[in-house]
Amino acid sequence: MTWFGSKERATPVVESATPHDAARLAAIHGASFHRGWGEGEFEVMIAERNTLVQRLRLRSSVIGFAVSRIAADEAEILSIAIDAGHRGQRFSRDLLFTHLGYLAGRGVRRVFLEVEENNQPARRLYERAGFVVTGRRERYYREPGGKELNALVMRRDLS
Repeated sequence: MTWFGSKERATPVVESATPHDAARLAAIHGASFHRGWGEGEFEVMIAERNTLVQRLRLRSSVIGFAVSRIAADEAEILSIAIDAGHRGQRFSRDLLFTHLGYLAGRGVRRVFLEVEENNQPARRLYERAGFVVTGRRERYYREPGGKELNALVMRRDLS
């Protein structure tokens, strides 16, 4: 029963992305990163057997996604993003942990990722999820103005 004036918080759902999601995922990616992936790139990744593409749905809206590529018992998180209007609500944490669970279910034992060195919100998310820094890549990212940024390589064991 819902009382007058009360608000129930909807629970987001993590599920496999479909080709119909490609345009929305590309829009979220483009708004989140300097070089956004296009709809065609998402369509290809969704179709690949070694790539896990999951969407985060809140009611009927896709508000985020996670993409990982799997090779043997290792995976690399290629991208994770939440729509700007839904950030700061712990959705990225829930998405990340659920995504890691799916990877473990597919036999993945180690997960890697790169994160821009100065991206403190993303680094906190990954560190709280158990990732540790294992390396650094100089000038790995390039901003639109040409500025080069370093990336940290992070790893988490799932076993």
